[in-house]
Amino acid sequence: MNDPCPSLDHYTVTDHARDQLARRGLSEADLQQALAGHVRSEPVRTGRCVYQLMFTNVSGTAGLLRVFVDVDREPPEVVTVYFTSKLTKYWR
Repeated sequence: MNDPCPSLDHYTVTDHARDQLARRGLSEADLQQALAGHVRSEPVRTGRCVYQLMFTNVSGTAGLLRVFVDVDREPPEVVTVYFTSKLTKYWR
């Protein structure tokens, strides 16, 4: 892979990521939207990228949906996902 954060046609979702989706009131459709329509992606470390999407959660709060993916395996694995309203901290 030349691009450290490639576009993702396919991926798997770990049990931990599924638990985090449920705990945070997010759906798999939200996850799919973030990975398909992400506005920004960047490497976190070798083999792991964060994909970010401007997002409004169910309570109407605007922020970022952040999806962490291990891209150094086939298929790539979604390891965790969360919503944050801290735009200035994460939107560089």
